[in-house]
Amino acid sequence: MSDVTAASLATHGFLRRMPAGQLAQLAPCASLVVVPRGRRLFEDGGYARRFWLIRSGSVVLDLHIPGQGMAVIDTLGMGDVLGWSWLFPPHVWAFGAVAVQPVEAFELDGRAVLARCDADPALGYELTRRFLGVVAGRLQATRMRLLDRYAPYNALA
Repeated sequence: MSDVTAASLATHGFLRRMPAGQLAQLAPCASLVVVPRGRRLFEDGGYARRFWLIRSGSVVLDLHIPGQGMAVIDTLGMGDVLGWSWLFPPHVWAFGAVAVQPVEAFELDGRAVLARCDADPALGYELTRRFLGVVAGRLQATRMRLLDRYAPYNALA
């Protein structure tokens, strides 16, 4: 894909302290991309085949709510991971994503990464463990947003 190195990948918080050999397996799957403000990276329901490690800028996760339009689900920025649907069947995006500031990121080919994970279960375990940490954190953040939104109404009941 590009000249991304294991050493450059190691600078991203998501991959920090990953063994050098595993980073070397990921480097050929990665490219450094710049996404302009306003560009949509993916749509809800689309086929998920890549993910991004954000180095700078910000991305909004959104979802179309019938009768209400687009709702912002979350905002991701430097150090965050964008996309995990490529890892879990059926490999379909659950949200959409759009750059709200210019973004520089490592973009990784999910199919190539999955092939390397199949060939090296230790790499697969390490990535799965890291992605599950991201998923758990996002679920907790969503829980807090829901409590902020609905708890005052329940207190009046």
